[in-house]
Amino acid sequence: ATWLGTATPEEALALRAAGIAPEQARVLCWLWTPGGPWREAIEADVDVSVSGLWALAEVRAAARAAGRPARVQLKADTGLGRNGCQPADWPELVAEALRAEAEGLIRITGLWSHFACADEPGHPSIAAQLDRFREMTAHAEARGVRPEVRHIANSPAALTIPESHFDLVRTGIALYGISPAPELGVPADFGLRPVMTLSASLALVKHVPGGHGISYGHHYVTPGETTLGLVPVGYADGIPRHASGTGPVLVGGKWRTVAGRIAMDQFVVDLGGDEPEVGSRAVLFGPGDGGEPTAEDWAQAAGTIAYEIVTRIGTRVPRVYLDDENDENAGNEGKGGQEDRGRSASR
Repeated sequence: ATWLGTATPEEALALRAAGIAPEQARVLCWLWTPGGPWREAIEADVDVSVSGLWALAEVRAAARAAGRPARVQLKADTGLGRNGCQPADWPELVAEALRAEAEGLIRITGLWSHFACADEPGHPSIAAQLDRFREMTAHAEARGVRPEVRHIANSPAALTIPESHFDLVRTGIALYGISPAPELGVPADFGLRPVMTLSASLALVKHVPGGHGISYGHHYVTPGETTLGLVPVGYADGIPRHASGTGPVLVGGKWRTVAGRIAMDQFVVDLGGDEPEVGSRAVLFGPGDGGEPTAEDWAQAAGTIAYEIVTRIGTRVPRVYLDDENDENAGNEGKGGQEDRGRSASR
């Protein structure tokens, strides 16, 4: 990638601190609040997004303090109604940004926006937003803005709306290899392969009699004598509590279901007559080609979207990055052998 994007400035600065230099990849950060670390971002050569005059004023002050111009991208609200400058306010923002550029305080490097319904093929807002984006960029360019990049396409637009690509596309969920538009196809239909596997080692295996209540509230009661497996991850690790009683787990080649409530740090699966050893691998989700559940399966179980499932995994879960997708020996370390296993890449 020649560009990387982050929501928060802390994430952008972390990328620079990790050794990703500007000549390797530009970094755009777009979610700012008053008093944010503008100067640090400017000094780290991070592009900052500006949606209003207050932000532009803070960038100007930070650039003066840093003694160097800020790289600024102006964001237009073309219909999402979230971040971005409204069309009515756009001329003033562009004019003020050009004044700041003439003062040597900023360099306007980009013009951008974001789709609201790109994952709903044929939605009328898609064409409307594209038209508005063209109008707003044309206004800026007619007044002297010379952006390096113009961009509006997210993952579904990158895969299904070629006329939205402009100078770059911002792939989010597609980087995980997950379909951004399930109604149009599964990942393979877009040339994608899910790249994250989440697994844990069973922390305990034990026999219990029938009629035994499981976890808080005893919402699950064993129908007969059975074996239970304790999986040492919970909602503090990003496992959705809404999937209590429904979340699927692969243990010993068989799909099992979360038994009872998911707790903060752990949950239980009813293994029936199986007796796996302590330390056996429990796979919560993965690509699905090994028989394991997928992030989409967990999304359905929790009543949410796969985006949330893959992005909510917490920092207590060790990440193991594999360059070779056939390497199955990495991991099984840290808290109960949890792993958020990233394979090589989506293709």
